[in-house]
Amino acid sequence: MEQKNKKIVVLAEEGYEDLELWYPAIRLREEGYHVDIVGSGSQKKYTGKYGTTVQVDLDYDAITSKDYDGIVVPGGWAPDKLRRYPGILKLVKDFADEGKLLATICHGGWVFISAKVVKGYKMTCVNAIIDDIENAGATYVDDVVVVDRNMITSRTPRDLPSFMKAIIDFLGK
Repeated sequence: MEQKNKKIVVLAEEGYEDLELWYPAIRLREEGYHVDIVGSGSQKKYTGKYGTTVQVDLDYDAITSKDYDGIVVPGGWAPDKLRRYPGILKLVKDFADEGKLLATICHGGWVFISAKVVKGYKMTCVNAIIDDIENAGATYVDDVVVVDRNMITSRTPRDLPSFMKAIIDFLGK
């Protein structure tokens, strides 16, 4: 496998959507990217909505956006917890300010909203947070994947193949 020399953060917290964390982490590793599972610091191991566990590699306060090429925020119940950590929001904002990959699916858009990085972007998300996306200044688009500059968004686990294709295409540039 060719090593791509790019590093990606996948955020984790209790109640993550199992497929939305593991599918991106596995696919990116298959493509040769270095992936770190990064937690909020509340635990060293988190359980997803459907019982899959993940051990974190690092806590958010041990990393900086300058050492990575992008961040992926899975959905589930985790985003509602992740957005309560000012340090997580600063990390996401740093990725945005540096023009690096911002990728999220389902409810993960909440983290981007709370980090105040969605204004002026076109995005998609799970239907439960459409109003939140629009009220934060983004334009909602109902599609399997929306790519707008450095932001890649999808709706639900069924969109994961398109989501990952867009992320891999973006990182290959």
